[in-house]
Amino acid sequence: MDLDQDIDRLDRDALIAEVRRLRAGIREHRDSSGHELCWHHPKLWKLLPEPAKPDILVPEWPQFMRGCIAYRQSLDKQAPDATRAPIEHHRQEDT
Repeated sequence: MDLDQDIDRLDRDALIAEVRRLRAGIREHRDSSGHELCWHHPKLWKLLPEPAKPDILVPEWPQFMRGCIAYRQSLDKQAPDATRAPIEHHRQEDT
């Protein structure tokens, strides 16, 4: 099954508009910071033409926390000079 068959039907202008829409979504996610980096991202997934699976797999708390710690440790390696901030997460409504 070709998930991208819709692209074949787009003309040049529609393809350019689609590329711009996707780039804007990727940039929005890339440019997020702080606690926004590690959350569920349905807004990003909605950029694709097919729907996200409604039955996502959610890890149990101990495994989830180990994953969060590993992710944060990877930031120390990949962005050692990034500014650090002592900010707490304040829940925002999901979109």
